[in-house]
Amino acid sequence: MFERIADLAIRRSRLVLVVAVVAVALMGAVGAGAFGKLKGGGYDDPSSQSSRAGKAIEEKFGGETNLVLLVRAPEGRVDTPEADRNGRALVADLKGEKALDNVVSYWDTRSPDLRSKDGREALVLAHVKGDTTEQEKNAKSLVDEYSGSYEGGLTVRAGGGTGVGVDLSTQVPKDLLLAEAIAVPLTLLLLLVVFGSVVAALLPLVIGTIAIAGTFAELFLLGGVTDVSNSATNLTTALGLGLGIDYALLMISRFREQLATGASVDDAVRHTVRTAGRTVAFSAATVAVALAALLVFPQYFLRSFGYAGVGVVAIAAISTLFVMPALFVVLGHRVNSGRLPWAKKERAADSRTPLWGRLARTVMRRPALTALPVLAVLLLAASPLLGITLGTPDERVLPEDAESRQVSSVLREKFSGNDDSAIHVILDKSVAKAPLESYATELSGLDGVVRVEAGTGTYALGRPAEAGTGNAALSRPDAQRLNVVSDLEPKSDRAQALVEKVRALAPPAGSEPLVGGVDAELVDSKDSIGGQVPVALALVAVTTFVLLFLFTGSVVQPLRALVLNVISLGATLGVMTWIFQDGNLASLLGVTPQPMEASMTVLMFVIAFGLSMDYEVFVTSRIKELHDQGRDNESAVTDGLGHTGRIVTAAACLLAVSFFAFGTAQVSFMQMFGLGSGLAILIDAVAVRGVLVPAAMRLLGRSAWYAPGFLRKFHGRFGLSESGPEPAPVEASPYVRSATKV
Repeated sequence: MFERIADLAIRRSRLVLVVAVVAVALMGAVGAGAFGKLKGGGYDDPSSQSSRAGKAIEEKFGGETNLVLLVRAPEGRVDTPEADRNGRALVADLKGEKALDNVVSYWDTRSPDLRSKDGREALVLAHVKGDTTEQEKNAKSLVDEYSGSYEGGLTVRAGGGTGVGVDLSTQVPKDLLLAEAIAVPLTLLLLLVVFGSVVAALLPLVIGTIAIAGTFAELFLLGGVTDVSNSATNLTTALGLGLGIDYALLMISRFREQLATGASVDDAVRHTVRTAGRTVAFSAATVAVALAALLVFPQYFLRSFGYAGVGVVAIAAISTLFVMPALFVVLGHRVNSGRLPWAKKERAADSRTPLWGRLARTVMRRPALTALPVLAVLLLAASPLLGITLGTPDERVLPEDAESRQVSSVLREKFSGNDDSAIHVILDKSVAKAPLESYATELSGLDGVVRVEAGTGTYALGRPAEAGTGNAALSRPDAQRLNVVSDLEPKSDRAQALVEKVRALAPPAGSEPLVGGVDAELVDSKDSIGGQVPVALALVAVTTFVLLFLFTGSVVQPLRALVLNVISLGATLGVMTWIFQDGNLASLLGVTPQPMEASMTVLMFVIAFGLSMDYEVFVTSRIKELHDQGRDNESAVTDGLGHTGRIVTAAACLLAVSFFAFGTAQVSFMQMFGLGSGLAILIDAVAVRGVLVPAAMRLLGRSAWYAPGFLRKFHGRFGLSESGPEPAPVEASPYVRSATKV
């Protein structure tokens, strides 16, 4: 197969490049419309009880409160004549907004629960209409119009779910712009350093451009038939450029190496496609199957990253296999044009790196002595995972000066209960007054509940507080709604336990309650993601094992790769838990300790696992190539790492720079994702590939390539092997003699 690809590039190189240019233009034109198709949100399981409760509230009660306006009087109290007049005028304007529903305020109800304990502040609660994307748009307009100072001295600040969304939608683009402003120049500079020539340094950008344009076109098409998160575009740009660099770096290094041996351009292209091209194909397959595991989750936020990830990997690999060889044919020796002063000509003649060869030799001489300290450090780094807790994003992911976060702080400190985080109970039928009062009374007696609001009245401490003065808006001919307001910290363990208690309480006879609200959404999200994690992990493990077996012909190599990757990823997640959950270094990074965000943790694990397997294939391919040429195991490992060490290090550094740039973000889950992904890449490239792989290979010895007889036959028939004439044997490594004395 790879011989045919090489022949196509050699015979029809210009045609291939013309087709590529036309394809990029078409994909760019289609992909430009992707942003209009993509949506916000997508963190909830649509089949969960809390999601169904939210839908029922939307359809029958005008929607949940998702916008909270905190109104402060300049002097005195909010119920002075002047404050009352100005407050009523503000509420009247809000009730005239077509994008708002269920506007309720202190000045309408005189409810003490909507006034602060010191009487200086009052609340206006409302529901912003539309789906998640429409809510963000409408809320942005409303917050811009109504936040700020008014004549008469009133000041208004926005909070609630849509208020947080507005602040996130404002802050995230700023963070991304800053990250790209840091990452792009550094990446270009590192490309010049790594390749040593201007022409070679520009080639990875060609692959990255094709991958990004193609994936945007894919997202546009998918956005027309299913829900796709707009956050997927961030992964597309980062991963498209990163994989373009990884794959191009491998291909260019092999092509230049062959040219330096005196091979003709055509022969160099054939050998490059047959060896490095095969590695790219298998590497892309392992990354793609890891990212495909995201498709098992019901949250379209996570599924969208699966769509984007699989697409960008596939397009990057295909363009590398077809476009890159055609560019080699057209450029020939000019691939080294624009050589920079610091570039060493002998580097192309022998891609072995003495440092990596010496490191491999040292490790293989004393595998236990060198590997055990590294393992100990990684396991110690992973230990915080024993206490990990998962959550969903709230206002605490924002910087402390964000308006919605300040509003949430005031609600917790100065108001009795938080209506914005109330538990909502929806009964699917009309219920008689007596059983409804009994049910509301029992709910109000649960630990942590401040009050229960129902159509029949308000209840507190297990008895009616304001019976007969209920909110008629909570009753419908075919449904009843109860708001369970607590004084518990939203999303805390006690708040989640209260959700379970509410769900366990027997409802009025014949009714089936749906329990929703932010705490219920957290409980359901954790259950949903946790229930699918074993499926995703099993899918990743099985498909990765099969692919690596087809690649190596060994059943030991896939197991060794999986174990080492799990250890390195455990260390990464442990460090992130130590920082972002336990609070170590939190002040330095400017983040608030809180439970690990469930979706971002899963996303970080899957992406880091896929990229780790990327480098696994890079290293193993060269080791297997030398092993198949007859080298003994120690020689193959030492020389293989000597040849690939610089490539893996350079690729890891280039990709890590892109992720580490997110560490400058003001939104904490973006910081966690960027720092965690970058750290995982460096741990894998240095500790795993540099120390643990050669140590494991030395300890395994010949058994590293073991497979039962029937599987060897299967691999011989179905495994994807190099074809065509073998290259001349590579000169023996200068490190082998010392290594073989062991």
